[in-house]
Amino acid sequence: MRPLRILTWHTHGSYLYYLTQVPHQFYVLSKPDRPAGYGGRCGHIPWGDNVIDMPVSEAAKHEFDCILFQDDDQYLKDQYEFLTPAQRALPRIYLEHDTPREHPTDMPHPVNDPDVLLVHVTHFNRLMWNSGATPTRVIEHGVLVPPGVSYRGGHERGLVVVNHLARRGRRLGGDVFLQARAQVPLDLVGMGAEEMDGIGEVLHAQLPNFAADYRFLFNPIRYTSLGLAVIEAMMVGVPVIGLATTEMATVIENGKSGYVDTNVDALIGHMQALLRNPEEAKRLGEGARRRAQERFSIARFIADWDRTLRDVTGHRIARHHGGMNEAEANQDTSAGAMPRLRSA
Repeated sequence: MRPLRILTWHTHGSYLYYLTQVPHQFYVLSKPDRPAGYGGRCGHIPWGDNVIDMPVSEAAKHEFDCILFQDDDQYLKDQYEFLTPAQRALPRIYLEHDTPREHPTDMPHPVNDPDVLLVHVTHFNRLMWNSGATPTRVIEHGVLVPPGVSYRGGHERGLVVVNHLARRGRRLGGDVFLQARAQVPLDLVGMGAEEMDGIGEVLHAQLPNFAADYRFLFNPIRYTSLGLAVIEAMMVGVPVIGLATTEMATVIENGKSGYVDTNVDALIGHMQALLRNPEEAKRLGEGARRRAQERFSIARFIADWDRTLRDVTGHRIARHHGGMNEAEANQDTSAGAMPRLRSA
């Protein structure tokens, strides 16, 4: 089959980079001044030839096979402003990156449509969202790290990677970070890190090698999706310390790849112990790397997304041409809806 033509948005640059490793063509919407969400093919990320900058003024003139939303406004507003009725009738996927904000268990997802596939990046996210009639699927993260980068751990410090931590407050664990930093040497990197006496932003391509010098990665986040920085650090062999909340509780195995707990004092104790014992940190880091390779390989991620995109576009075409057989029509899904799509 030919590569599919996917229209999408530049919502999370690092995720988009990994997504575009899938062997299809990605048309990424842009506006002239490149505001947030409309960056198109921009920035320091080494985009492939399959990433095409698509000005919003040109989108209605082009043919696509699938629309991939990644934000509420894209689904609720942009599709009606930039796309034709025929384009809005194409197969559609909503990629949900986050946990529900207004209420952790009862918040309805803005998409409530059996003809849209809702893809979550973690099982925890799918568990918490009220998805209504929308069929759901989970595609866990997959990451690439630069070749030849491996754990060194020479800095007797911990690393924290969170963007705009000062302004995002308790949900992202700003207070937890300050509590830990009062007792453990910690360096904060990310956009706006200077606001909390941090180092500042480290470019995405440089972050794995930068993290490899630190004794451990500390993730202070209470409630959000699983951060790519955690997985990227694991992939190069950095042990991880974090809160045993959200999907983190299933990713880090205590005593094998790091430590997770809801007791911040206990986590501080583990961090202090790793500063004293570099060999133990190295052992945990090796466990973290094995875990990441098993669960978050880019090959598995590419295969999951390729299958999902072909499922959505192929079944829509089959239905349109009357080509769906009875077994497909009666096929069950874990969401209880949209039977023409297989849930994974």
